[in-house]
Amino acid sequence: MTYADLTYRGGTLSWPGGAARAACGKAGVSADKHEGDHASPAGRFALGSAFYRPDRLAAPATALPLAALTPDDCWVDDPADPRYNTLVVLPCPASHETLWRDDGLYDVIVVIGYNTDPVVPGKGSAIFLHCAAPDFAGTEGCIAVACEALVALLGLLGPGSTITIAP
Repeated sequence: MTYADLTYRGGTLSWPGGAARAACGKAGVSADKHEGDHASPAGRFALGSAFYRPDRLAAPATALPLAALTPDDCWVDDPADPRYNTLVVLPCPASHETLWRDDGLYDVIVVIGYNTDPVVPGKGSAIFLHCAAPDFAGTEGCIAVACEALVALLGLLGPGSTITIAP
C-alpha cells in the first residue's frame, strides 16, 4: 500500500486529496536549522513514529508505529547530552522537553525525521507534526495543524510517508 506524502508551504499542509491550515516555526522555515532558533527545517523528511495522549483521545488509526504517551516521556534538547534528539523517560538530568503537556499541543505527535540519522548535536531537536494552538501561533520549529485534522490525517500515513517543508 502507498501512504500519503505531505507538503508544508506558506501556512498550509497539503496531501493528495486534501489540505489544512498549518503553522510552522515562529522564525519561519530555514535551510540552516539549529537548536533554539524557532525555525522549521527546510527539506524532505521521513515521518516516523506517532504518539497520543490516551487520557484525552482513543488510539488513532494509522499504519505508523503508534504509542501512548506517559507523564514521564520527554525529548532531550541538550546538544551536550549523548541522548540529544531522542525520546527518554524521566528522570532526566539533561535539558528536555516534556511531552505530556497541559495545553493539548502534544495530544497527537508524529516525529519528523529531521536530524535523526545521524543525530548532529546542535542542529535541532524535537521536530514534530503536532496539534496547533487555537490561534495557529508559530511553533518552536514544528509543523502544527488542528488536532482533528491531524487525527484524520494519521489514517493516510504509514511506512514511507514523508513531509516536505518549504518556505
